[in-house]
Amino acid sequence: MTRVARQASREKEGPPRTDIGTILLHWLVAIVMVVSLLTGLRISADAPDAVISKALEPILPQGEIWSVHFISSLTLFFASTAYALYMLRSGLRHRVALKKARALVMPAASKLRWGAVNVILHWVLYGLVTVLTATGIALYVGYGGWVVAVHAACAIAVLVYIFVHVIAHFLYGGWGQILRLFRPTPLVSNSGMKARPLLTAVLVGVPVAGAIAAFDWGTRDKLTVTRVDEAPKLDGTLDDPVWRRAAPVRIRTQQGANLGGTGESVVEVRAVRDADNIYFAFRWEDPTRSLRRLPLVKREDGWHLAHNGADIADETDFYEDKLSVIFSRSQAFGGGGATHLGPQPMADKPGALNSRGLHYTTDGSYIDMWQWKASRGGLLGRVDDQFIGPPMEPKEADWNKTARYQGGYTGDPGNAFYVYNFGSEPPGGFRGPVTVKRLPVDYRQTVAKLKTFDLNPESSDSEGAQWWMTEAETVPYSPELDATIPVGTVIPGVLIMGEYSGDRADVTGAARWENGYWTLEAKRALATGSKHDVDFVPGEPLYMWVAVFDHNQTRHTRHVRPVELVIE
Repeated sequence: MTRVARQASREKEGPPRTDIGTILLHWLVAIVMVVSLLTGLRISADAPDAVISKALEPILPQGEIWSVHFISSLTLFFASTAYALYMLRSGLRHRVALKKARALVMPAASKLRWGAVNVILHWVLYGLVTVLTATGIALYVGYGGWVVAVHAACAIAVLVYIFVHVIAHFLYGGWGQILRLFRPTPLVSNSGMKARPLLTAVLVGVPVAGAIAAFDWGTRDKLTVTRVDEAPKLDGTLDDPVWRRAAPVRIRTQQGANLGGTGESVVEVRAVRDADNIYFAFRWEDPTRSLRRLPLVKREDGWHLAHNGADIADETDFYEDKLSVIFSRSQAFGGGGATHLGPQPMADKPGALNSRGLHYTTDGSYIDMWQWKASRGGLLGRVDDQFIGPPMEPKEADWNKTARYQGGYTGDPGNAFYVYNFGSEPPGGFRGPVTVKRLPVDYRQTVAKLKTFDLNPESSDSEGAQWWMTEAETVPYSPELDATIPVGTVIPGVLIMGEYSGDRADVTGAARWENGYWTLEAKRALATGSKHDVDFVPGEPLYMWVAVFDHNQTRHTRHVRPVELVIE
């Protein structure tokens, strides 16, 4: 009996069925594709200009999305490889033969035409998966820009494809065509069939996917921390001979706000140590020197905050430049597994004011975070020592959104010396006059130190500009002093008061901006004795991520692959 005759005989016996191998691989591809699509859309929804993914946000998953996305994407690659090989070895290539598309330009029955449409849709999906794979790999290794747009567009196209695919199959054969993927039958022997097609497909697909994972792990960057006898001088330059001898790693970061519209910045990192301390040198691309962190502008009705998102902790116009670096014992995706996306990643805790997600750990561990903040001590020799740990217990103000809940991210025990010269306001606030805490003793001297003020947030601040006020330069607010300051005056929104102390004072540094680059040198003891810090110990695995902020509050650049520190 021929293959066609056997198939016809089977269909007479009951509803149409599909061979077991096709069903298994089809549903594996479908499941991991949906998981990869939903997690990818969650990541995409974080973009400020997202439209479709943002509209789908209520149905998208929340939490530690990065690991799920990459694992599902790797599984999709395996499943697609196995499916293609199975089609070849099972003799079922005729199902998706492009010659069937000729029915669309020839006199043919409606069923044949819809069959041709389904064949074309299959090839469209093959193309989309190929482009998604290529752009996904490019994003994974650090390329952004147009790659992000193409990857997101193809993901939306796959979402549309799923609905069109189901409808086209229904129009081809009704519910029987849809339900056949739930009715397995043995594969019909045919002349093109090879031995054990399903087993062969799986045995080939698994090592191919495994080889990709192994290649990724084996090619990740390593930063060697060499031992030196003479410590580098911290002055914000790389002129020291120590740095010229230290081999750098260059980390491609992307999808940040601003940065000349590209959202990308390459960060060059060097590190050395002596008997007591570790020293890092960071150099990164940033087209503008940005120091204006939420300045205050006097108008007829009072002082106003210059901002476009300060009320939801999502400022992208008037803010200072920053650099963040984290060190973790874990190399999990999402910065050591500490990045949790979504409006409320934890059901029993508040979400972030900006609904973008929270940083926290789920295993009780602590990730060491250093943040250099240009106007909050960064140009005064300080790097803020912070950490990401287990979620903090929220306070009433966190629940009612009058304070910013930060998950497990906060400063080390101790004090920083910066505060803000205005009172906090909940989402929707900062639209009118704000409460000013302190005024300059001599507003003319303060304005002179600003050098220039440009309402264009992409302009660069002058060298030597001081966009903070010290305690000695200010006095508590009084209406009488305020009345002497003319309308149109601009003063900083940052106050420097007191001293750094405790664990939070562990990291010092020096920074300088020149010709489109920031250079930061930082120093810390190899071991601090604090549970919130990592110790830099030879032979112990340690992983690093960096993030660039170009005059924005939270929309920093990112990179997926961790950099391993090798401490000699």
